[in-house]
Amino acid sequence: EIERTTVDLASRSGDVGLRATGSVITFDGFLALYQEGRDDGGEEEGENRLPKFAEGEEVRLLEVTPAQHFTEPPPRYSEASLVKKLEELGIGRPSTYASILSVLVERNYVRLEKKRFIPEDKGRLVTAFLENFFSRYVEYDFTAKLEAQLDDISAGKADWKAVLRDFWQEFEKRTQEVLAIRNADVLETLNDFLGPAIFRPTPENPDPRRCPSCGEGRLSLKTGRYGAFIGCSNYPECRFTRPFTNNGEDAEKAAEGPRLLGTDPESGEPVTLRHGKYGPYLQRGENGEKGEKAARVSLPRDVNPDTLDLDQALRLLSLPREIGTHPETGKPVLAGIGRYGPYVQHERIYASLKSSEEVFSVGMNRALALIADKAKKGSGGEIRALGPHPETGKPIQLMKGRYGPYVRHERVNATLPKGMEPDAVTLETALELLAAKGAKKGRGKSTGKKKAATKRKAAAK
Repeated sequence: EIERTTVDLASRSGDVGLRATGSVITFDGFLALYQEGRDDGGEEEGENRLPKFAEGEEVRLLEVTPAQHFTEPPPRYSEASLVKKLEELGIGRPSTYASILSVLVERNYVRLEKKRFIPEDKGRLVTAFLENFFSRYVEYDFTAKLEAQLDDISAGKADWKAVLRDFWQEFEKRTQEVLAIRNADVLETLNDFLGPAIFRPTPENPDPRRCPSCGEGRLSLKTGRYGAFIGCSNYPECRFTRPFTNNGEDAEKAAEGPRLLGTDPESGEPVTLRHGKYGPYLQRGENGEKGEKAARVSLPRDVNPDTLDLDQALRLLSLPREIGTHPETGKPVLAGIGRYGPYVQHERIYASLKSSEEVFSVGMNRALALIADKAKKGSGGEIRALGPHPETGKPIQLMKGRYGPYVRHERVNATLPKGMEPDAVTLETALELLAAKGAKKGRGKSTGKKKAATKRKAAAK
């Protein structure tokens, strides 16, 4: 039993008053042994336990500690504090809390950072849409009332068909009303609702909805194939875009718009530095009217965007660079920068480089050594070529796989028998293994066809 208490303490002279607000436990109950829903590290923020007081009681002054206090925003919800809030609002049941929290993360509505829920762009957008167009169904008391109705159904006090009918009739009607609203009106409503989050005025930019690229269009929330983004109203004349929301410094840089580094002397297209959801990137030109994508490349981590110039940008946009051809396969050996940093590549083998500058200076000998070393250490790759197949002329390769060495010809892979060393495998051995594997696959296919035919006959009967 917990009692919410406010305690006023006054000096005998009455010129000094202090106030404390918190909870007083009048009866411990099971809390004496077990406290459910707490994070590691003590009590939840905002929870202040007070000792038991009686009105008119005298207290003894032990110490005075003057401390300056600054108002801070409430902390983000943790799993325990969110469950506690759901319990207070009457939403869900103990058996449903785990699924509620997992759905929030699995659908990318929120992300967990240091055991705290941080809202994602998708979560903000879905919440804004529901609060504006389905407000009744996201009210706290609606869920609590629905839970009570489900309890009545379970207890036999209510007819489940009647409850579902009442819910569906109103919900379907509201859904049809929302579907009839124009997309432009829906987006403008969301623009107004999310304005403080996505259009933040600053002393330097008092009108955050003015397009920083053309200076005439108005920025607005738009939806595309890959989700929501901010775009200019003068499309297609102005193709300025930026992510829906960002955090911290990236948000400010994204709001500033693309920074022009210069013009490509060969194509005559502008080269700009932009900030996206995954960090800064370079772009040459603009996307075409028919959906053609402009050339883009992510800015490596070891390149400072503040000191980046046009020459550096053009070098990065020219990647991947062909170093030469592999002496054994005749296939090109490339150097480039990918999602996981700088690399050299030959067919399906990628080997990392130490820095982005090495992409432009690495030679053929160094690249071949890195690729060969990666092929030996990696989970896959060619050990050696055994020769052409006598019937197809296609190469037969001895490969290193996740579960051991095997031979490959076109789409047929045959694992080496236990005890057979890769060095002992010859072309004749590989042909025998591949023939045995092909015969086995052939038997499997015929068996499958017979089973399928049997099933069709049974279905026809």
